[in-house]
Amino acid sequence: MELRQLRYFVVLAEELHFRRAAERLFISTPTLSQQIRVLEREMGGPLLTREPRVELTPAGAVLFRTGKDVLGSVDEAIRETRRTANAGASVLRFGLLNGVPPWIPARIEEMLGARMPGTRMVLTGGTTADQVRLLDDDEVDLALVRAPVVLPDRFDQQPVAREELGVLMSTAHPLATVDEIEPTDLTGQELILFARDSATGLHDELLRELREVGGEVRLSDSAMGHAQMLAVLPLRPEVIGLSSARPAELPGLVWRPLRGAPLVVTYAAAWRSASRNPAVRVLVDALARRPLTAPG
Repeated sequence: MELRQLRYFVVLAEELHFRRAAERLFISTPTLSQQIRVLEREMGGPLLTREPRVELTPAGAVLFRTGKDVLGSVDEAIRETRRTANAGASVLRFGLLNGVPPWIPARIEEMLGARMPGTRMVLTGGTTADQVRLLDDDEVDLALVRAPVVLPDRFDQQPVAREELGVLMSTAHPLATVDEIEPTDLTGQELILFARDSATGLHDELLRELREVGGEVRLSDSAMGHAQMLAVLPLRPEVIGLSSARPAELPGLVWRPLRGAPLVVTYAAAWRSASRNPAVRVLVDALARRPLTAPG
């Protein structure tokens, strides 16, 4: 049994509802269901009934009771070990969001160095969903996420920067010949987005904003991260993606803004409300007073 699977089961046992539990865990419902079945095979029998509603079996009730104790002990062991390992040292474990503009973490590191000289920043990469899990597991102290994102009550968040999004496409795409794209020209276009469960709030918000301005795009069956999209678009002139202007100069690609209706992604810092790392409070206060802006 993996601790991750045990944590999935405990959350499901608390919710007794697969969708709600998956949302709390920032994973998809099929992934949660698959992991619970793997755990049941490991345990040698069913841990819950699924129909007509989710209920724990006697074996599941035992694992729920003892599993909560195990996870609590593991979390405390990790916290104590980290406190001992970092005794006398000032460390900020920072969740570096995949695809974030490089100037954002660079500016945050500058702010930290100016306010707490000698503090070392340790980076862990991942998607918005990954960063939320890392925060919840006490593996990072402060993380960047893409808003909007619904966080548990035990977290706080603070917007820190914004970036305009436009349409990224192959140089062979018909819309590549115009300087600005009318939102209505996107109707019927196949749009490749990141997987919804990697940043649910932003995924839904982008599609909603496009619909509101008349861009009735057709969501592609393919879903991928930004780096993968950059490799695919030059080979697929019939599809489009959403991106900042940063990759506009890459071979085979063009970037065009949306006329009169720019899309904007907001980057936010997130942290556990009960965090005792002084660097978190120092940075949060600084970012609240002065949100970050792009250089130049």
